Formats: sequence, structure tokens, C-alpha cells
Amino acid sequence: MTSLIDRLRALSPERLQGMRRGIEKESLRTRPSGQLALTPHPRALGSALTNPHITTDFSESQVEIVTGAHTRVPDCLDELTRIHQFVYRAIGDEQLWVSSMPGELPPDDEIPIGQYGTSNVGRAKSVYRMGLSYRYGRRMQTISGIHYNWSLPGLSNDDYFGLIRNFRRRSFLLLVLFGASPAVPADFVKGQAHGLQPLGEGTLYLPHATSLRMGRLGYQSDAQSALAVSYNGLKGYAASLQDALTHAYPAYEALGLLDEHGNYKQLSTSLLQIENEFYSTIRPKRVIFSGERPLHALRERGVEYVEVRCMDLNPFLPVGIDESTARFLDVFLLHCLLSDSPLDTPQEIAALARNQQAVASRGREPGLRLERGGEQVLLMDWAQEVLAECAPIAEALDALHGGEGYRQACAAATAALRDPATLPSAQVVAAMQRDLAGGHVGFTQARSAQTRKALMALDLPFDVLAHFEHQAQASMAEQASIEAADRLSFEAFRQDYMSASHLVV
Repeated sequence: MTSLIDRLRALSPERLQGMRRGIEKESLRTRPSGQLALTPHPRALGSALTNPHITTDFSESQVEIVTGAHTRVPDCLDELTRIHQFVYRAIGDEQLWVSSMPGELPPDDEIPIGQYGTSNVGRAKSVYRMGLSYRYGRRMQTISGIHYNWSLPGLSNDDYFGLIRNFRRRSFLLLVLFGASPAVPADFVKGQAHGLQPLGEGTLYLPHATSLRMGRLGYQSDAQSALAVSYNGLKGYAASLQDALTHAYPAYEALGLLDEHGNYKQLSTSLLQIENEFYSTIRPKRVIFSGERPLHALRERGVEYVEVRCMDLNPFLPVGIDESTARFLDVFLLHCLLSDSPLDTPQEIAALARNQQAVASRGREPGLRLERGGEQVLLMDWAQEVLAECAPIAEALDALHGGEGYRQACAAATAALRDPATLPSAQVVAAMQRDLAGGHVGFTQARSAQTRKALMALDLPFDVLAHFEHQAQASMAEQASIEAADRLSFEAFRQDYMSASHLVV
């Protein structure tokens, strides 16, 4: 059997140098008081529909910053930082909330849904979000995170799906190392059976939690829990998604498409309105053409990159992630790619879901065991095994790029596991315990203010500022052009876009 080391040696330097990564980061805009900013997406940031680097996620108050794809980690983080600098200059006295879990939120129906103009495609984006609000509630949708988009030249669809299967098996390690959402405001779970414990007044937590965002209080769905998607290949994956995209789901059928005033409540009555509604820790992705469905793009042209979706915002880092974290993700993803990756089974898929819940809520608990191959194994033993296998990958990347950045990233991960008090989730809890009166909201508000001050103090060259300003203006013009070109009614557009014929090749 070919070993991980043999597969690593078989990767040419040219392919390894062609590794690319990009980052998408969501952050709520808040007032200096920490309350959600209810102002529209600032015009100075351009059009949320067409600006390639600054858009909104679910809410009008939720900025999403998107870098390009980079072959060098420092270039990716530099771009992420520059976009942040521009955003801070455009939002006045508002700030970006630096925690994944929100602070003080208004009543659900006052959380503003993203608006994208009057074009059919812009309206569809808003209607999709309205559907999310009916299906899951708006509060859940305000949870923010970081997506890490990663590719390597020359990979087949089967290579990417093998990577994805292994990622799902081992992503518990990322929750332990980088989870940073162990607490929530008490109001966030009001009326829910949550099982959390009080941490001072107004804050709830779990003592050993890593990422409540990735647990049952975060992006979870009872409806989707019945959707046991297999990652054994593109054909089966696509068939699973197509089924969820085209068959009516009774609860959503009962909800209906329109309210009593004729306003759209959702794009469709199927289990998933569109592909992006499927919640997963990692997704196979492909850049799409204008108007193209993502599933069609995958089927026609194959997987282009993977989107890692389980990373919390780190409130101690100015842009929520740093070079060391990105380098570790590179090594980890290569480890998932180069390791043997047996096909998954329904039994394993169910076990992985249980593992994720356990690590999200109890990942720092001494002696915690996870399920692997039908047996119970110590999380720490499994984690150390993975890190040991990552070492030669880090060495190879450092030899290629120079320096010791990749080895240092792996060494930092090993050190953090040996001293769990240094993990981000533990540091967040410790900070809140030092100020019980402030709790989650007070801690994050203070960190958000400090982060704003630090990024505003950084130099932003005039030509960089001018580039972003020009891009924002151009995006407004592009949105106007799209709106002027519409010929179909929205309903005709919706029916055509949702047609199953656009999902197949």
C-alpha cells in the first residue's frame, strides 16, 4: 500500500507551489455599544450584489469580506487585512464584531435581511434569505465564521472527495485547536432547551466547549439531519443534493411560497432552496458562470476547490485568522488528501455527526473519547497521531518555500494540545471569568473596539484606498446595468432558475 510519505514525495514542487487558498470572513456590523447596527450596507462599500471582495451574508448588517486565491499565505492575509482597513474607513463609528456568536440582537423580525437591489437575481438572493429566516430563524443566521477555500493543481474529482471524507473524519482537531465560541448571550437561546451553564449574568457557556457555533446551537437543522449525504464520489454527492433540491418537503410545503400580501416567503418548498443551504463542515466547489447553478457547474466541469466551513472567528486576532492558522490548514488539508481514504458508510456518517457534537460542546474535557471504526478512542491520542503524520508535510512545505512557518504552525498546535488552557476557546472563557459582569457581550465589545483601533492605525496606501473606492463605484454601476437588462418577471425568473433542468448536464 502506498504510504502518505510516498504520496508526498510524488507531488512535484511545481504542484505544491501551485497550492492556492482564499478566505471569506463574515462579521456583524455593530454600534459602539455592541448592539447590532441596523443601518443599510454602506454605499461606500459598493454593491453587495457585484463587489467581488465586499458583500453581505445573511443580514444587511453582516459584512462578508472575500479575498482572491493566492499561492502565498502572506499575500492572502495581506489582502484580507487591506480589505478590513477599507471597510473600517467606510463604516464610520461602527465596528466589526470579532466573535462568531453575536452580541445583543433585536427581536428576530427586526434583524435586517440582505438587500441586493431590484434585479431578478438580486431579489432572488433576498427571497432565499427570507426562506432561511422562516426555516431556521434569523438569530441563527447571524452566527459568523471564516471559510478557507483551498485547491491543489492536478487533482481529480475522486482526489477531492477522498480529501473531503478524511477531513470530515478529522475535523474534530480543527474545532479543538481553533474553536473560539464556547459562550453565548443568554438571550440568544431564550426559549430553547440548551443545556448550557451560567457564566456570570447574561452569559451561558459550557466549561469544556470549543465551538458552540459548530454544535447543535449553531448551524444545525432537524430537517437536514435526515440528509445523510455521502462523499464517495461526485455522482452520488450530486444525486443526493439534487433530490433535496427538487422534492417538496412537507413542512416547507405547508409554509407556502407567498404570504397573504403576495410577498415571497421562500424560493421553493424543497428541503434545500439552493445548494448553499446545505450545511456541511466542508464543500466541494467550482466557480460558476453568471446564472449557472453550482450543482450544474460541479457536474459539468468537476471540483475546482474545497471550502472549509468550520473555522470560528478568533477574537484575539485582528482579522480573525493569522498566517500560522492558515499554514496549519494547508498542512492538514494535504494530510487529508495524501492519507488513505476508505469510502464512507451511513454508520460512519452518523458517528461523525456524534463526534462533531461531542467536540463542539466538550472538546477540552479530559479523557473525552470519540468514535473511530466502531471503537472508542481518546481524542488526544487521535489528535497527536494526526499531528505526528503532519510533521513531514510541514517539513516539505518549508523546504519548498523557505523559512520555518509550516513547522512552527504544527509545533504550536502540538504545544496547545499539551496545554489546553492556551487554546482559543479556553482563553475566551478565562477572559470572561475575569469580568463576569461583562460576560460574552462585554468581552467581545472590548475586543471589537481594540481591533478597530488597531486596524485604523495601520497605514493604508493611497493607491490601495483608491483601488477599493474605484471597485466599489464600478460595482454600483454593474448592479444598475444588471437591473436595466432584466426582461422577465420575477416569477418567470424564479421558475426558470429553480428548474431541475439547470441542475443536470
